[in-house]
Amino acid sequence: MRDIQRHMQRFLERMVEEGRERGVQLAAYYEGELIVDAWAGIADSRSGRPVDDRTLFPVFSVTKGIAATMLHVLAERYSLDYDTRIVELWPAYGAHGKEATTIRHALAHTSGIPHMPEGIGRAEVADWNRMRDQIAALKPQWPPGEHMAYHAVTFSWIVGEIIQRLDGRSFQQVLQEEITGPLGIPDLYVGISEAEEPRVAWLEEPEFNPEMFPATGLQAIPAWICPLADWMNGSEARFACVPASNGIMTAKAAAKHYACLLPGGAEGVALLSQSRMQIATARQMTPGQGDQYRGLGYQLGPTNPMMGSRTSIFGHAGYGGSIAFGDPDRRLAVSYAKNLFSSRGAGLDVVQELKKQLNLED
Repeated sequence: MRDIQRHMQRFLERMVEEGRERGVQLAAYYEGELIVDAWAGIADSRSGRPVDDRTLFPVFSVTKGIAATMLHVLAERYSLDYDTRIVELWPAYGAHGKEATTIRHALAHTSGIPHMPEGIGRAEVADWNRMRDQIAALKPQWPPGEHMAYHAVTFSWIVGEIIQRLDGRSFQQVLQEEITGPLGIPDLYVGISEAEEPRVAWLEEPEFNPEMFPATGLQAIPAWICPLADWMNGSEARFACVPASNGIMTAKAAAKHYACLLPGGAEGVALLSQSRMQIATARQMTPGQGDQYRGLGYQLGPTNPMMGSRTSIFGHAGYGGSIAFGDPDRRLAVSYAKNLFSSRGAGLDVVQELKKQLNLED
């Protein structure tokens, strides 16, 4: 396995030298052991600060997979039925015809409120209580369960508030006490402290196209939050708790999270039972739309070529090219984090090269 570590280290360095990446981390667990923990390039092009093993990367929607795991941990503990209506935990959520929305709908992106509330800006996104109340007051675009559409940012407060109401702890408390603490992965945050901010990689998005985010109509990702790289380069976004999109972590921490969800766990830790994981990663169907390759909070393999073509693979990709996933059939967990958002990004090639070295090509 040392040969794989050296090979992937050189591969990352080559991707940086070719200009396909600026700064990167790659981590992989195989059969419960860490086999790759590599990094290369520049964490901050303004200062020339290099990437190291402690560099923290904003990974955007990779965060959704972490939040989903937190809810599954509590669901297993409290024997929670995913078809429980959200209003049983959060009565205000039932406004404007949302009273039939279930926890399953929330995790499967079929709640009907992918759009952000109007009249808010970047400062309001950092105010949990205000966002919670405005999300509860939204009028759905369709009845819950009728249509699947990506809840890019609203997933934060729908799933996050369910987590908080299940046993009264804050989202950050549950993250620390149920995930990062037991797994020994302190470098995984949804809202960092001021002390940790100097470790965060600076994001670059030279190809940003504002036409991708129109300023009118119902918006899942509103124009005022874009470019998303600029948003996450600011302290306001980094310090907030936005469980759909502002996770900041090392690739090693994200990979271990998935490794500990696989059969046998990793380094002596298994986070959830395999019977629970089978439920959590079962494909969710929406009437009239077929298979969307989405589980309960996780994307499934065919969603993203970096994960692979098999539906047993589960994880979540993030805006800009970061990803973290687990492959239960092969007991492989991988995470890739980066700070240059470019169409020439090397993520797919890196993951495929790793699988090639392990003789695990799809």
